[in-house]
This record gives sequence, C-alpha cells and structure tokens, in this order.
Amino acid sequence: MILVTLNIANFEYDIHSLVKAFFPREEVRVTAEAKVPDEEPLFLLSVTYEPGAGEPDAVSIAIDERKLSMSPVNFQDRSQTRNRLKQALYRVLSDYTHTTLPWGTLTGIRPVKIPMTFLEEGRDRQWVKSYMKETYFASDEKIDLSIEIAGREMALLEQVDYQQGYSLYIGIPFCPSTCLYCSFTSYPLGKWAARMEEYLDALDKEIHFAAQTLKEKKLNSIYIGGGTPTTLTAEQLDRLLTRVEEAFDFSHLLEYTVEAGRPDSITKEKLQVLKNHNISRISINPQTMKQETLDLIGRRHSVEETVERFLLARSLGFDNINMDLIVGLPEETLSDVRNTMEQIKELNPDSITVHSLAVKRAARLRMFREEYEGLSIHNSWEMMDLTARYAREAGLLPYYLYRQKNMAGNFENVGYAREGKAGIYNVLIMEEKQTIMALGAGSITKRVYPDGRIERCENVKDVSLYIEKIDEMLERKRRLLKGM
Repeated sequence: MILVTLNIANFEYDIHSLVKAFFPREEVRVTAEAKVPDEEPLFLLSVTYEPGAGEPDAVSIAIDERKLSMSPVNFQDRSQTRNRLKQALYRVLSDYTHTTLPWGTLTGIRPVKIPMTFLEEGRDRQWVKSYMKETYFASDEKIDLSIEIAGREMALLEQVDYQQGYSLYIGIPFCPSTCLYCSFTSYPLGKWAARMEEYLDALDKEIHFAAQTLKEKKLNSIYIGGGTPTTLTAEQLDRLLTRVEEAFDFSHLLEYTVEAGRPDSITKEKLQVLKNHNISRISINPQTMKQETLDLIGRRHSVEETVERFLLARSLGFDNINMDLIVGLPEETLSDVRNTMEQIKELNPDSITVHSLAVKRAARLRMFREEYEGLSIHNSWEMMDLTARYAREAGLLPYYLYRQKNMAGNFENVGYAREGKAGIYNVLIMEEKQTIMALGAGSITKRVYPDGRIERCENVKDVSLYIEKIDEMLERKRRLLKGM
C-alpha cells in the first residue's frame, strides 16, 4: 500500500491516477485526513499546497518526509496548477522508480482529444508535438500516434453533423456466460431468457420516445452493443431491428453496427436477419485464438467456431467485419499473441480493436483473487507493438484510441481499420462531439451542447428495475433533452 497525504483536499483523482500508473499492482490511498493507516505503507508521499504570502503559490512533494520537489504555481489557474502538480509528481516518481511512462503525466481516457483540439484550432503538428512533450512528458511514439489518430478522426468526422445530428446506442446486456475479466453490466442468458420479451417491451417504449423526441434531428449512426446482442433469438433480433426501422428516419444514416460479439451466440439465422436489415458493420470478437485461454477466461466457444462464424458472415456478404482482441490475458505470452495475430491475419477482417486488459473491481479476477492468485497476467510494449505491426502490415491503420483505469501495464486500446471501414460511432463516443441517445439497461445518454458542454442521463443497470421503472427513465431523458 502507498499512502498519499494532502494538507488540502484537492486534485485527489489526478494524484491517485498518476501514482497508480507508476505502481499498478499496489493499492494507493489518497487522503487529506490525519488518520494513522492500519498497515505500514510501502512509502509515504506528501503533497503540500502552499499559498504564497507575498511570494508565488507553490506545491511541494515529499517522500517519507524528505522534500524532493517544489513547483511555483498560481492557485487561481486550476489548469496550470494541475499540470504543474502532475509534472512535479511525475519527476519525483520517475526518479524514485527509475522508470518513465510512455504517456507521461496523461492519465485520462481520451488523450487524443488534446491534439485534436489544437489541430482544429489550426496549430501545426510540430507545435502540437512540442506542446505535448513539454506539458505532459509523453514519449515521441505516443505523441506521434495520438496526432496521427487525431488527423484521421478529423477526416472521418467531416461527414458528421454535430449540431443537427445525433447517434443512437441500444444496449442488450445479456451474455452466454460472464468472462473472467469482465465488469460490464451483463447478465447470463440462462437466468434471463424467460424475461427477454419484457426487456424488448421496455426497449420499445424507449425507441418510440427517442424517435419522437429527436424527429427533427438527423440520425447519423446506430450501434447495438452489449453484453452480446446475438444472445437474442433470430426472431427477437428481427423484432428489435424492425422496430428501429419503423421508428427512425434512416436517410442521413452513415453507419449501422451490431456487435454480434461472441462466436457461440452467432448462427446463420441471426446473421441472415442482420443482413436482411442492411446492417453495415458487425463485430465478431474472439479476444484470443488460444484455446486454453478461452477455456480459462470463460469463453464457451472454440477457436474453430470463431473461424467458422467469421467465414459464414463473409459468405453472407458482410464486407465490414471487426474483430476484438485482448492483450495481457492470463497466462498468455508474446508467442501466444503472435499466434493470434497470425490467425487473424489469415481471416483478413476489415478492422480490429486491440484492448489492453483492464481488470476492474467487479470482475471475478478481482472478486475471487485467491482462486486465481497463481495466474500470470503480463502485458508488454513488445506485445502492443506486435499487434500494431501486424495491423499495419494488413493495411489497417489506427483510427481511434482510448485508455482505461486498472489497465495492465498502463497501455491503451487502439482501433485499426482499412480505408473506408473505420467505426464512426467509436470515434464519436470517444471525442464527445455529438449527442448520443442511449437506450437499454445501464446505458448513458450524453447531450452535447453547442458550446461543448456535456450533460448525462443514466439508465439503471439492473434489468428488473429497468423494466419496472422505464417510465421514470423516460422522464429523466425528457428533462435532459428539452429544447433539442
């Protein structure tokens, strides 16, 4: 455990995130309370805010009461104070651990927003690179990657109407089983199959509300995700997609994605339903092509099934197929990742999304830590670089990127796609430039105002409560979207 004490409660989240980045396996406690910890910390880190009395304000940092850094700041400028604080903390921790972080002081989930903002203002790329180097201490490789992706996102989003347009998300929070690392809101199909029609009834209400509320707006993209949408039967999928088609105007639609997801939930009948409804993009997600890992993490399908379902989708005419992969899965080595990429290369998907394993608190891997204590969970830059190299060799270029808390190795998730096959919704959800109407249990609607301000409205996660309280959630949405 690492204990961080503050003389004033301020910037706790930023401090916690940066310390955790240097010490991903340690518990980090940040507090402004003068309490004696119940265990001996690995070390004590002290952050002291010192308002100036005739002198500049300052932030000082000490480890085990040995002052190591003092940085002048202006407490009236919160952004500058945050940057100076994180710079000073980074230097101290880098010296202490003799390591550097590829993303430097950047701990947020959307690092690409920074270069994108500057590029949209007309700054040239060299200026952006210098700014990110000096302000955030990021590596050349990560800065170059973020600038490259920002440029690609800008080109992709030129066709999107921010002011008059919106996107639609529909969540199907059911899965065939719960994966070892997963903390998303999902429910095992076996326990909920009998209530699936009730869930779709509640969704029908939300669909009708959304279509009526936003009937003067232009629908740019639809994403049906989960969970696993193909846990629905072919008939239920047809019911849902028919309802969406009847309710919304598709004349401005640029992309229609269904996350088909786990191969063990995909059948020819379900794929044919998707094809009949002109779904333009699907995702078939193996996560890995190593059978032992699939068995370990609770994926009840085989490598062979992944290949079969992918080829089946191709045979039915799907020409925009994404595949999700996870790097850093338990017991996997560089050789295993290479083997997965070789097999994916043979399938030749139109895009791949490479996730670096993030184990959140709700995942079984944390909840039952003793049971899985002997597992080796390892990620490395060699693994990430390997996936990037395979993607580029296959003609897939990076087009969106995001990071997560508790990500093994402090890495990132990157989406790669060939020209014309990038997922527009993926970029919109990251850049937060367009209102997204989200339907279904656990979904979050985001209203983006013309000045860039964002307000959110969450649906309850529990499926039973979602069904029971659907009218209350519609009323919350009504208040959020008033005046659109």
